[in-house]
Amino acid sequence: MLHHLEFEKPLIELQQKLDELRRTEKSGTIKINLADEIARIESKIEETRKNIFSNLTPWQRVQLARHPKRPYSLDYIEAIFEEFEELHGDRLFGDDRAIVGGFAKLDGQRVMVIGTQKGRDTKENILRNFGSAHPEGYRKALRLMKMAHKFSIPLITLIDTAGAYPGVGAEERHIAEAIAVNIREMSMFEIPIIAAVIGEGGSGGALGIGVADRILVMENAYYSVISPEGCAAILWKDRAAAPKAAEALKITARDLIELKIADEIIPEPLGGAHINPSYAANNLKSSLLRNLSVLKKLKLPQLLKQRYDKYRDMGHYDEPAKIISSPAE
Repeated sequence: MLHHLEFEKPLIELQQKLDELRRTEKSGTIKINLADEIARIESKIEETRKNIFSNLTPWQRVQLARHPKRPYSLDYIEAIFEEFEELHGDRLFGDDRAIVGGFAKLDGQRVMVIGTQKGRDTKENILRNFGSAHPEGYRKALRLMKMAHKFSIPLITLIDTAGAYPGVGAEERHIAEAIAVNIREMSMFEIPIIAAVIGEGGSGGALGIGVADRILVMENAYYSVISPEGCAAILWKDRAAAPKAAEALKITARDLIELKIADEIIPEPLGGAHINPSYAANNLKSSLLRNLSVLKKLKLPQLLKQRYDKYRDMGHYDEPAKIISSPAE
């Protein structure tokens, strides 16, 4: 089933007109040459597509990040990595299918890859818990990270989650503690770590596998302390203010670069990664290989110091000095 976003309507209407003209031309019911009209509409579609997707608002990028046809972690793993061997279970409670991971090869290099995984339909979304992991998911991820550390192989994480699961069961099994332990341990692992935000990067759910030497963000992904709807409900008492919240939160890839949260933007095809998944996957692979090559050349003390400095510097900003004049005597 096709899925169109609200701001894509002008493009869809033009595409429908084009399809209708092509059907008419093919059927031969009208004995006129429609080639010129078809070419005019094709040109109009291309122009409209560029106008729409070159001027997206933060909220529109959030909508693209959530697009149900967007490639998910397993799609990228299949397209980018070789010999992926998925590992299951946290050895404490169970196997959370919202997080996938295992050994793989990236262009012949052995790596550990871990990602949050959403579902395509209702059945799979229930299996994957809509990409929102339970504590056992983060403990599974930690188990795999420790294996990567033990065998001295690089770690790559793919982030696409609205956030960790906030249910009663997750709280009973200490979701906050599981995420906190992952953050602490990832800051100290003596291996290169790259995190790529491929869709949604929601709150602690993203941070649980997001502490890295390099943070890459897909062009239409977002990374945020809270969802725009959640922020709108708190600040404006109305979830309808989500577009305003998305603007205020500074959560787009470009914002993240300017704030020095992310290190690199990975280009997507015009219209989003779902338009041409192979193009998006190739760009992601190139970025991973380039950054991994740089990180592997660093000596361990330098790698750990850069990681430490990276996170210590986040959130620092300078304000213009205020000149306070003394009252006239």
